[in-house]
Amino acid sequence: MKKKAKSQKYSVPKAEAEGAVLPNKLQLTKAKEIDHAELEGFLHAYNVLFDELSVETAFDLHYIFRIHQLALGHLYSFTGKLRTVNISKGGFLFPPAKFLQQTMDEFEKTILKKLPAHYKSVDTLSSDIARIHAELLFIHPFREGNGRTARLLADLMAGKAGYHFLNLEDFRKKKFSDYVSAIRQAATGDYSQMEKIIRSLF
Repeated sequence: MKKKAKSQKYSVPKAEAEGAVLPNKLQLTKAKEIDHAELEGFLHAYNVLFDELSVETAFDLHYIFRIHQLALGHLYSFTGKLRTVNISKGGFLFPPAKFLQQTMDEFEKTILKKLPAHYKSVDTLSSDIARIHAELLFIHPFREGNGRTARLLADLMAGKAGYHFLNLEDFRKKKFSDYVSAIRQAATGDYSQMEKIIRSLF
């Protein structure tokens, strides 16, 4: 991605912090209830999208939006759409909402559209998954569910290439510090640590 887009990750004004229970279609008010509903939604998305996987599957913006819609559409009205608020997490400030469409278009043009239809080596696949995963986390296009959407996409990319689930979600829980370290390193444009993690999951 262009350096200008990367610098925006650290200069978001008036960011709205994540973590609060968001207004939802099920009128849930407790964090545990929300967590359970979100988990069920992502399990549903896993089942639907893996059943649909084929050699024709294209991992473009439309596909990423569909992952989000399938996973959280039963819970939130903003799913499958770019967020309209500025957000932060753990002191990390994500790109301003007003730049998201431009940033996502650039992400699709420079990365997603250049993905090969078939992979000849697991190393190349690991490299692409690592870069896409890190960039989606940086961009944080949605109001909620960004990390899980990115991790599901990683599984789907592996599945299309004929491999088993990577289960990045499980890796994140067991080795959170390693996962965060890889994300921070990738923020400098160095994806090697994330690539190493992804490669180890094949």
